[in-house]
Amino acid sequence: MALRHLALTSRAVAAEPGRRAKIALLADCLRELGPTEAPAAVALLSGESQRLRTGIGPASLRDLPPPAAEPVERPLGVREAERELERIAEVHGAGAQAERRRLLTGLFARATGVEQAFLRAVLVGELRQGALDAVVADAVAHAAGVPAAAVRRALMFRGSARAVAEAALTGGVPALAAFRLEVGRAVRPMLAAAAPDVASALERTGPAALEWKLDGIRVQVHRDGQDVAVFTRSLDDITARVPEVAEAALALPLRSAVLDGEAIAFGADGRPRPFQETAARTASRRDPARLRAEVPLNAYFFDLLHRDGEDLVDRPGRERWAALADAVPPGLRVAHTETGDRDEALAFFRETLALGHEGVLVKDPAAGYGAGRRGAGWIKVKPRHTLDLVVLAAEWGSGRRRGYLSNLHLGARAAGEPGLGPWVMLGKTFKGLTDETLAWQTAELLARETGRDSWTVRVRPELVVEIAFDGVQRSPRYPAGLALRFARVVRYRPDKNAAEADTVAAVREIAAAEGL
Repeated sequence: MALRHLALTSRAVAAEPGRRAKIALLADCLRELGPTEAPAAVALLSGESQRLRTGIGPASLRDLPPPAAEPVERPLGVREAERELERIAEVHGAGAQAERRRLLTGLFARATGVEQAFLRAVLVGELRQGALDAVVADAVAHAAGVPAAAVRRALMFRGSARAVAEAALTGGVPALAAFRLEVGRAVRPMLAAAAPDVASALERTGPAALEWKLDGIRVQVHRDGQDVAVFTRSLDDITARVPEVAEAALALPLRSAVLDGEAIAFGADGRPRPFQETAARTASRRDPARLRAEVPLNAYFFDLLHRDGEDLVDRPGRERWAALADAVPPGLRVAHTETGDRDEALAFFRETLALGHEGVLVKDPAAGYGAGRRGAGWIKVKPRHTLDLVVLAAEWGSGRRRGYLSNLHLGARAAGEPGLGPWVMLGKTFKGLTDETLAWQTAELLARETGRDSWTVRVRPELVVEIAFDGVQRSPRYPAGLALRFARVVRYRPDKNAAEADTVAAVREIAAAEGL
């Protein structure tokens, strides 16, 4: 079936506010596609195709061929489009950039307007249809006529929405039940919901376990005898890059295990090094011995999913943590306390922040391991920073946001810092924008336009927007050498003028408090 049908369905799903209606639309589409093309559709819809590492970003999507005229003599198929993305992801080595460009140009030359918009959104992660994996998983269940819980469980163990969809549509419940935890195959990690403070989190969980929330890299460690594999949150195998983590697992008195934890680098003062240093270390393919000397890593574990032939994923948290304590020495475990008292919990939270960690996780001791989902069992609490910044420019959106100015360029007042000019860019964000805000800001920004290129509209620095963010990191891309982490829009501030926006000095204070 033509990609056009899937693209139109995705557009309809994005415009539909109700979750049930979204699921019904997707399920109808998957049934029409059938077991041959539906798995490819699921890979595109769920965001799994992004994990192909195509090397295609927003800049690569400029100046591509215009849409193919309709009707198209040979329509682009769903599986065909997925195969082309796979081909692009397989390109490496000398001349890779030019070859990727050639393949991308060929793909877009065959795509109609609606198909191009869909492909752009898939490639840059702006496919806005709500909850992605969760909605698509439920749609697969409806299309296949199987319980949604069976699909979610299979996803937990297999990791690939595509593979699970194929099993559900061709083999039903028995095929899904065949997916089980396998030592050596990455499991989708359990994720945490968020709460504004510790008291709010305890209201949801009751008496709970509180743990440090480390600002490191999530790692899942599989050990089978003397064989160890280390996976990231996105299920990438990084074993060769983190020998310290593998050695920590091999030192445990276990024959086989699946451990969940973090890898993090500390400075000479015992405080966590900036996140990007840990991230760069785990991402680098340079000589591991040299990297280890420059940025040594520490492994900390907080959960145990398998121990010596016994799966623990369905056990309550308190039983998994007891098993973890039996197998892993305190120096390799994340600090942990249990309480239902708000004052005690708040004291632990403050102590954690004083040590330089980014917050705490509040965990329900009765909850099982709900892999791949943000359930009520784990809740993260972090101090939230906000700044009032000015919009310096905005980029045109794609997919559902096509025709709207979406990605905002955020600036602070230089306030006299020499060489930085009146405004200093600190990053970009398209997160937190409702449809109403998108329409409003597009009109307001265009009324302030001072120039543009094919992708970006520059504006007079007049609109003040309140931005929430998780922290600050070093960045050579921006003039002040700093960038905001996980920035998102809280609201516009029409009550403030640009002269009241926050300064770079305020950002430097936050950075200093975080040890940068």
